[in-house]
Formats: sequence, C-alpha cells, structure tokens
Amino acid sequence: MDVLDIARWQFGITTVYHFLMVPLTLGLGMTVVILQTAWVRTGNEKFLRATKFWGKLYLINFIVGVATGLVQEFQFGMAWSEYSRFVGDVFGAPLALEGLLAFFAESTFLGIWIFGWGRLRKSLHLMALWFAVIGSWISAYFIIVANSWMQHPVGVELADDGRPVMTDVWAVLTNNTAIAAFTHTILGALVVAGMFLLGISWYHLWRRRHDGIDTVDESGRVIVGEADAPGRDRTDHGVWIWSLRFGAVVAILGFAGTVVTGDVQGKLMYEQQPMKMAAAEAACHTGGDFSVLSLGDPGGSCDDVVTLIEVPGVLGFLGTGEWGAEMPGINDLEPEYVDQYGETIPDDALYGERAGSEVEYVPVMWVTYWGFRLMIGLGGIVAGAAVIALWLTRKGTVPRSPSIMRLALLGILAPFAANIAGWIFTEMGRQPFVVAPNPDPSGIDGVFMFTAAAVSPGVTAAEMLFSVISLTVIYGVLLIIELYLLVKYVRGGVASAMPELAPPDEPDDDRRDDVLAFAY
Repeated sequence: MDVLDIARWQFGITTVYHFLMVPLTLGLGMTVVILQTAWVRTGNEKFLRATKFWGKLYLINFIVGVATGLVQEFQFGMAWSEYSRFVGDVFGAPLALEGLLAFFAESTFLGIWIFGWGRLRKSLHLMALWFAVIGSWISAYFIIVANSWMQHPVGVELADDGRPVMTDVWAVLTNNTAIAAFTHTILGALVVAGMFLLGISWYHLWRRRHDGIDTVDESGRVIVGEADAPGRDRTDHGVWIWSLRFGAVVAILGFAGTVVTGDVQGKLMYEQQPMKMAAAEAACHTGGDFSVLSLGDPGGSCDDVVTLIEVPGVLGFLGTGEWGAEMPGINDLEPEYVDQYGETIPDDALYGERAGSEVEYVPVMWVTYWGFRLMIGLGGIVAGAAVIALWLTRKGTVPRSPSIMRLALLGILAPFAANIAGWIFTEMGRQPFVVAPNPDPSGIDGVFMFTAAAVSPGVTAAEMLFSVISLTVIYGVLLIIELYLLVKYVRGGVASAMPELAPPDEPDDDRRDDVLAFAY
C-alpha cells in the first residue's frame, strides 16, 4: 500500500474516533451546567441528582476524549511533517491558544469542580463548572479556526520559500468559515447531548414501569410510586422525566439551529469550494435542481451518475439564496481547476514519486453525496423522534413497550452518526487539497497544498501500517473501557453517582472500587 493512503486512513480512523467524544463533551457539559444552575437557584433535589448523574457520565467521556485527542497533534509531526512545515506559521497561534489557554483553563476549573463538592460555596462551585464548559467551547473554537483555515486560507502572504506566513491573526481568528463551522458544530453537539439525555432517561422511566414502581390511571397519567431501593423514589422519577423532556427540547432546538447554520455553510461552500458543493449533489452539469436520489458506480465518474429524484430550483437556493439560480457542475468546474492548478502534480522534489501524476479534482463522489445526506437525514430523524418523545411523555411517563425503549436507546447513536458523516464529508470533499485554494479574487494566490505533498517523506509504508494497527487496537481497548464505564453507571442510575442515597446501615462495597468516587 501507498504511504499516503495509509497515513490518510490513520488520521481518518483516529479523528473519527476522537470526534465521538467531542460533541458529547461539548453538549453534555452545557446541559450539566444548566442542571446545576437550576439546583443552585431552586434547591430542588431532583436537579442535584441529575447534576451528579449526568456529571459523572460527562467526566468519563471527557477523560477518554483527552486521551484520544493527544494523538491528533502528534500525527502532525510524525506522519504529516511536510504539512506541518507548510501550515506551521499559521497553526501556531490557534493551537497554542487552544492548548495553553483554553484547555488548561478548562482542565483547571473542571478539577476545582470535581474536588469542590461540599468544600466550596454553591455559587463558586457552579462558577467553576461554567468556566470549565466555556473553556471547552473556546478550545473547540481554536481547533475549528485551524481546520477552517485549511478550508479557506486567509490572513497570510507567501514567503520566498513558498510557505504562507500569517500577517493578520484577526483575519484568521474571524474567518467566516470558522464562525459558521463553530456554531454548526456546537449546535450539533447539543443535539447529541439532547438525545443522550432522552434515550437514557427513557430507559430508566421504562424500568420504573417494568418493575411496577410507576403505574398509570385510566387516562394514562402517571401514578408515581417508590421502591425499597436506594434512589428509586418519587424524586428519582422527577430526575428522569425532567431530563427526558429537557433533552428532547435541546435536540429539537439544536437541530433547528444546525439547519440555519448549515444553510450558511452551504452558501460559503459554493463561494469557497464549488467542487465540493457540486460533488455533494452529484451535480455533473450546471443547473439548479437538487438531487434527492442519485445512483451510480461508487468508483465511477459523472458518466455513471443517474438522477432518479430531483427537486427543481432548490440547489440554486442552497448555494446562492436565489431560487432557481444555476450552480456550476462538475463537468464545467473540472477544466477550470485544471487551468488554474495544473493537470498533474508539479514536478517538484517535495512530491517525490507522485510528481507528474494526474490530479483528480473531483472528490470521491459517493462519500460526499451520501455523507451530506446522512448528516441531514439523521438530524431530521432525531428532531422528529424528539417531538414524538415529547408527545408520548406528556402524561408523565413512557409506554411499557420494550421495543420503543430499545428504539430510544438506539436513537442515541443517530446524532453521533450525523456528526461523523458531516466531518467526513467536510474533509473528503476538500480533496485533493489538504489546504484548499481561496478562489476569492482578494485572496492570496498560491496558498494551497496537495495532500500528496503533505505526508512525511521519511516514513515507510511498514512503519505507517504498524502505527495504524497499533492505534486501532489501543483505541478499540479505550472504546471498550468507556462503554463499560458508561453502561455500568447508566444501569446504576442516580444511586451510582450518589452512594449517600443508600441507607446508613447498608455496606457500600462498590464505593471502594469506584474510580470516580473522588468526584462525589
């Protein structure tokens, strides 16, 4: 196998795995902040229990996310040294701000929150969590600033050695691509958190029905009961029904926000990366019709694409805001790219044996086309499911059907898949560039880099393959550990996060084995 292909697989595998944790951390952190704020303001016991329970799951996910995130930056220097050399002057500022300012602040305040239970005043303790979560959002912004510069390079000029040198840090930090991507990412993270709350809360309400703790009257309204078990009282019911309905509202509002920000991104994509936009729609010919369903050979070209269902005029609106406007198709864009950036990889020592090879300017169409639709389709399904959940729980509990309960748990995965599909579409659609050119006439000519030039020249295929296998195994182990911990504490319910709910005379043997006991 080619070193470049293996390096791309490695970065793709590790990045997608890391991004499983990122949206849950960003979204769940904010929901925990809101829950603890409600407890501090009202003193209601259900909000304290909810804060403790969801806070423990938040910490598990945060810890594994940090461990997997460290690998990303190491890869820049080990597998992608030429890329690091090219973008280093630009990436230095946002990555330093992310690591030295945002992440350190986030970790410090999160530590204060963990160890501050019962030691700090409620208001100060709550403030520590607010700062930690805001720090995580700022940290995410700096990372997205770096990624968005690759999508739309601004604020630089070319040095004599051909590398971009940052001349306007404010232009880099306020890149319109970064602002649109950040808001879209945060709103998507809230959808993830909302469905996380909804699915797990549904499971616990179903268990209360299944165990006969809660019943319903003739009208179907809940009759809340109590069980002779730690934490399974009337307040426990309040924790789950409030979390479920809160999560559903968060998911609905988050999806509505992603639609708006996604529309903004689509219009920016049309201006900045027209080939990505065309590939996302399998739009081989210039026009304004939106493809609902197109089929073709996954490894083929435009000659293989057959559009089965399309909606007239929609594509033009997505790209320009004008209904029916014509969007450039792949067949018209490809010659423009060849004229501007060359038909072959430059005959330069930087590209090694790839120099002189033909450049394929059309991204892998089936990945961009279906990735775009999975992102939108799964998001819509989640929002619809959240609306149904609000209706089904309007009388204070969930149906006894185990099938619906399993669907609610399965629904937790949908926004994760939508987020991953969106990022794969974003990154794969940029190819063959690792830093895409800026077509804006006011932009700096020559600021782009073919992915073929980005990989480390001194790394062999065997070394890269060993790295891929090793990291995949390690990440697999981490995934098993995280799922084990999450499932353990989810099944244990509120009592797993608040051992003090157990009667004083009841031995708490599990407490000694609880690696997160220090937090509570």
